[in-house]
Amino acid sequence: MTMAAKRLYNAFPKIGIRPTIDGRQRGVRESLEEQTMNMAKAAARLISENLRYPNGDPVDCVIADRTIGGVAESAMCARKFADQGVGVSLTVTPCWCYGTETMDMDPFTPKAVWGFNGTERPGAVYLAAVLAGYAQKGLPAFGIYGREVQDADDTSVPGDVRDKILGFARAGLAVAMMRGTSYLSMGSVSMGIAGSIVNDSFFQDYLGMRNEYIDMSEFIRRIDEEIYDKEEFKKALAWTNKFCKVGQDPNSANQQRGPEQKEQDWEFVVKMTLIARDLMNGNPRLGELGFGEEAMGHNALVAGFQGQRQWTDHFPNGDFMETMLNTSFDWNGPRQPYILATENDSLNGAAMLFGHLLTNTAQIFSDVRTYWSPEAIERVTGQKMTGAAAGGLIHLINSGSTCLDGSGEQRKNGKPAIKPFWEIDEDEIQACLAATEFCPADAGYFRGGGYSTDFLTLGGMPVTMSRINIVKGLGPVLQIAEGETVSLSDDVHRTLDDRTNPTWPTTWFAPRLTGNGAFRDVYQVMANWGANHGAISYGHIGADLITLASILRIPVCMHNVDQERIFRPAAWNAFGMDKEGADYRACANFGSLYGA
Repeated sequence: MTMAAKRLYNAFPKIGIRPTIDGRQRGVRESLEEQTMNMAKAAARLISENLRYPNGDPVDCVIADRTIGGVAESAMCARKFADQGVGVSLTVTPCWCYGTETMDMDPFTPKAVWGFNGTERPGAVYLAAVLAGYAQKGLPAFGIYGREVQDADDTSVPGDVRDKILGFARAGLAVAMMRGTSYLSMGSVSMGIAGSIVNDSFFQDYLGMRNEYIDMSEFIRRIDEEIYDKEEFKKALAWTNKFCKVGQDPNSANQQRGPEQKEQDWEFVVKMTLIARDLMNGNPRLGELGFGEEAMGHNALVAGFQGQRQWTDHFPNGDFMETMLNTSFDWNGPRQPYILATENDSLNGAAMLFGHLLTNTAQIFSDVRTYWSPEAIERVTGQKMTGAAAGGLIHLINSGSTCLDGSGEQRKNGKPAIKPFWEIDEDEIQACLAATEFCPADAGYFRGGGYSTDFLTLGGMPVTMSRINIVKGLGPVLQIAEGETVSLSDDVHRTLDDRTNPTWPTTWFAPRLTGNGAFRDVYQVMANWGANHGAISYGHIGADLITLASILRIPVCMHNVDQERIFRPAAWNAFGMDKEGADYRACANFGSLYGA
């Protein structure tokens, strides 16, 4: 397996555990040392046993060398954390401590505090005091406190505490992993799509990322000058010819490309795939071939390809490239997906990145294309919708591409799923490939040819659709819609799909309705979606997305997540009783995480 640690020049961030203690010696501190350090060890064990980095390795936790009773020991801990590459901090304590002397003061480190709910010592009092200090100093922190009282010698982590620690850790790691990496823009603005007007202030101030840019002509230069690994190209082309089925040609006879041209297109798009990967993360093999500069790459955690129209009016489209890079496997076997946005929609790319970092899975990129009411479906197909489709559906279909994992041919507990690459077996890889066709590109859209990915997502998968939008005067906002994929009968699907384009990947999506606001019905979800694209993740990850957004200070303008699942910094409670309005006010007050 190709491990992700070799892709970027940044090391994976570690989670630092800060055991804080009552500094009064001659009996008080000494009586608490073992209990306090045991809390730190339990938290570290919980995280390392349950969370993994995108390359499959367990998340690494670092515990302070000694308990922290005052500012001197806070400084010792901070120095160790800096040396060890800690990007997220969790403070734990069973007792009263000196709040502003023991707190984590790094303004860029996501931070949380777990105060033990026990009667012997006032852990809750310290938690409240230090959270007040964080709020007063403008350093938002998450408060974790168990609902049930525990005995002093209880070393277990209660279920509610467990959920909050892991939810915070997932989001905090996502924030830390983005920092210092790049978004690589391959080309510029596609067909006037606002999301592909790459906003460097958003990436810098909110995500801590830099922006890198190359012109699409760089692909032609590397093809013409043969700046790619020729041996890997042969391997990739042979694998593609063997496993990638060619589907229907949607073009009229006079617009179809001949067999020789189609073979040349296959060679071209496979080379594009290798080149895009090398542009993102470099390739040591290029250095061995004498291309030292190209071997370095752009340290890109995510990228986008403009494609339409300056490229696709003349050259084969980027659909195969985008499909294979976004997928959890290729000719080299299972590996971490690359995140690559169609049409250089950087804001959808950012949402895909959020989903990937929270779940370690491949992401579906889709146009949010059509709302089909149950009445309209019945009118054109004669079939009445039931079950998840009873309220209507949103047709997610993309003129670019999406990951092969999105076919739903992987399995968890016998049900369709999208899994981290280290859980995918060869049978599942072959099932994804067997469910997919690569159709000659529609010449009306792609005059330069190429191949479009075509599959139908299996129903029954829990999924979350999300999207970042930027509003002038407000900044970025996040939209979230949890729901499920839906299977339709072959005749109903074909009737509806043929009205759009039968050579593109389709996902039928039923958002979960609440009866309120944007989730009154499926139509309102479609009507309130803020852009033409959406990023779809496996699982109901809306709560984690909200936690992540709060760390970055991005308000959430639309979601259907149950209130009891939502976890934001404690300071958000000071901004009013309307939780969603308070989110806006808190984000505006504290400003972007890395902004001035």
